[in-house]
Amino acid sequence: MANKAIKKLLDNHKQLIHSEGIKVVSHVQREEDEWILNTIMLENIDVPFKYKRKKQYRSLTGQQVNVTYYPDSETIAGFEMEIMSIVRIKVT
Repeated sequence: MANKAIKKLLDNHKQLIHSEGIKVVSHVQREEDEWILNTIMLENIDVPFKYKRKKQYRSLTGQQVNVTYYPDSETIAGFEMEIMSIVRIKVT
């Protein structure tokens, strides 16, 4: 783990997971109220990862990223779907 801040975050919040050097295979951005909702798919993982930003961001498709996230779920069309909510993402 490269960073003391990440270690402290993981120690304080036991539900968080940190993964490093994972390739982004898909990145979609769309407006939701005053936010830009970002959804990424990571290599060899079948669950979408989501996070919000105030402004549009460059595409992360093909990039290697480090992500800190926690498991979550949302209901879409009456079906509960597993997602991962990103707390921190950094291009490596």
